[in-house]
Amino acid sequence: MRARYHMRKPLRVMGLLVLAALLISCSSRPPVVTAPVYEAVGQASYYGRKFHGRRTASGERYDMYAMTAAHPALKFGIRVEVTNLKNGRQVQVRINDRGPFIKGRIIDLSYAAAQQIGMLPQGVVKVRVRALP
Repeated sequence: MRARYHMRKPLRVMGLLVLAALLISCSSRPPVVTAPVYEAVGQASYYGRKFHGRRTASGERYDMYAMTAAHPALKFGIRVEVTNLKNGRQVQVRINDRGPFIKGRIIDLSYAAAQQIGMLPQGVVKVRVRALP
């Protein structure tokens, strides 16, 4: 009985190797890697001087003059395009923090990003947020 078990094990390993070789040879194209599909419309706010230099949720220091943003769920490092729906101005930012923590708001922009889309006088504006590939 012991001899049978030892004979089956090499056959099983050989079978797995042959199967792996077949699967590898059948893949003629590399897999397509796509960015996450995300688009949302809602209120955006910004944060500035009070948080400048503090650590973000990603561990880096917040720079109010960088093109960054806080989002409650998107992965750190993902770039998104934010469009001010009132004036059509757009900015591309990198997610590096968590927030906003106020109901109805979908993104917190850095001071510089908020300035670029013209939302500083209002403080809160309606925007479209779209993940970039």
